[in-house]
Amino acid sequence: MPGTYASRSVDEEVPVAERFGGYQNEIYLQGLAGNKPPFTTDLTALEDAAAAVLTPEALGYVAGGAGSGATMRANREAFDRWRIVPRMLTDATDRDLTTTLFGNDLPAPVLLAPVGVQSIVHPDAELATARAAAGLGLPMILSTAASRTIEDVAEASGAGPRWFQLYWPNHPDVCASIVGRARKAGYTALVVTLDTWTLAWRPQDLDRAYLPFIRNEGTAIAMSDPAFRALLAKSPEEDEQMALLQWVGMFTGTDKSWQQLAVLRDLWDGPILLKGIQHVDDARRAADAGMDGVVVSNHGGRQVDGALGALEALPGIAQAVGDRLAVLFDSGVRTGADVLKALALGAKAVLLGRPYVYGLGLGGEDGVRHVLRSLLAELDLTLGLAGHRSPATLSPEVLVRA
Repeated sequence: MPGTYASRSVDEEVPVAERFGGYQNEIYLQGLAGNKPPFTTDLTALEDAAAAVLTPEALGYVAGGAGSGATMRANREAFDRWRIVPRMLTDATDRDLTTTLFGNDLPAPVLLAPVGVQSIVHPDAELATARAAAGLGLPMILSTAASRTIEDVAEASGAGPRWFQLYWPNHPDVCASIVGRARKAGYTALVVTLDTWTLAWRPQDLDRAYLPFIRNEGTAIAMSDPAFRALLAKSPEEDEQMALLQWVGMFTGTDKSWQQLAVLRDLWDGPILLKGIQHVDDARRAADAGMDGVVVSNHGGRQVDGALGALEALPGIAQAVGDRLAVLFDSGVRTGADVLKALALGAKAVLLGRPYVYGLGLGGEDGVRHVLRSLLAELDLTLGLAGHRSPATLSPEVLVRA
């Protein structure tokens, strides 16, 4: 039946050759039986495809950005300003995309970025994403604003690698409780988002008066948290609106300070990464504060309109602190070639965001898997055709400015 090559289960072993560049051959062979991919393999076209199945509110929430959208455009323009320079006769037939992060080997330098409120694009929400990521051995970073609980997503991940993203609560007991739950459930790294302590001006949501959280979407972690529930006069089941107002006030509206990072270090004994770093001095302060990594990111253009493209910030940050902590990259990634460029400019690994969410909307778990396998295949093939056998050999010399 159409799309069978995207429907493997988590427990089914997928050979490396099939998981990466070999996915191309798998698709062509399916064509001999009259089957085509369930939806496009052009990951830049996923938004248009998803528009046919998502509600206008859901599409606007996922696809939209801050203000005029200038920063989203800048993210893509930043990639376009770099060109890959292929090399020939480099014996790149056999390639190994394995990457080590914090002592753990990953099959490729790709992680699933934390994206909240996945229930608005598919009823299986983060559970489907977790199963697809685990089946490929890629870490899923679970958002604090998830539609499913920490524990349920961990169960769906099984033995798959998983990280937890923290929107830092203003209440210390709630913060400690949520972080403790994540550690107990087997999440191995903590990604602290710094750039979204309050929501930006987002016209696509504002024009529809649409904020999913006040409709009790993306609130599963808070509503299931014992420390949060203990603060309420009535349970969320008894007074949903009051609980939601308490949640919104607790998770937004208050910026933190560098000195407060020590609190998180006391709560979390694994790697801590700061997400939203765009200035070299902030990256240095993260290293000085004993953080284990940074994610160079502008939140996909969702927070500051008119900001620089995230890729523009990457080389300077990688050069400044790449020998002191892990530098990861996020924002604007759409293709395997994008991943290669970010790795060449100093990222240890890359986070993929909107494309897999569109895949979720288009096909649930199978849709996420199709998007991830397409990205990995394109990365694998592009790496080899550019003359490289491993991400470890990539450097800025691989690229030229357009």
